[in-house]
Amino acid sequence: MYHEHDANCPYCGEIITVFVDISQGNHHTIEDCWVCCRPIEIVIESDGQRVLRLETFTDDETVG
Repeated sequence: MYHEHDANCPYCGEIITVFVDISQGNHHTIEDCWVCCRPIEIVIESDGQRVLRLETFTDDETVG
């Protein structure tokens, strides 16, 4: 099940809409920013019902 979630691009700072599949539980993915086209690493924590945490990172930051 996909949910819309707003996040800030760590490169350009623009707010982008991310479509999160909460049925995957905790995971990370990479999506390009719709504004500056740079790759954003997205860390998602989900309990299967809702997004508990969503953080964005540049490709040279440590994802944790």
